[in-house]
Amino acid sequence: MKKTFSILSIFILLIFSNLSVNSCGSREDTVSCFPSNPINVTLNLNLPAYNALTYDNGWVYVNEQQAGTRGLIVVRVGNGFKVYDRNAPHLCPDNNTTLEVKDNIAILCPKDNTRWILRTGEPQSGSKTSLPPKTYPYNFDPVTKVLNIYY
Repeated sequence: MKKTFSILSIFILLIFSNLSVNSCGSREDTVSCFPSNPINVTLNLNLPAYNALTYDNGWVYVNEQQAGTRGLIVVRVGNGFKVYDRNAPHLCPDNNTTLEVKDNIAILCPKDNTRWILRTGEPQSGSKTSLPPKTYPYNFDPVTKVLNIYY
């Protein structure tokens, strides 16, 4: 009887552990309700729409298919880039939680006025959050000037 109880307990524990690991949006760098959408975007920086990304501190919004649920903010930082998700990392998504670039130096959450530094994603002011905006990896070919963003 005791052995059956022990095996049953372990089985139940494994089921709940698996559910919590695979639950939607469970990441340490965002709130648990953060949407998890595929990111697969290719930007040709030779095109006029992305001219700002050829200069340090230049930025653009990317609102294409497979650019997350609310789009991306892409910033040129020296020879590299920062790619931020436009969902606020510290709040569950609603009508007022799409991040915006403010004064070309900060990222702002309009819901609670939390601000992050555009170049680094470091928290600046507002909510008591220490969560930076969600970032995504990228590959950049400086010869062709093609930027691939993925997740």
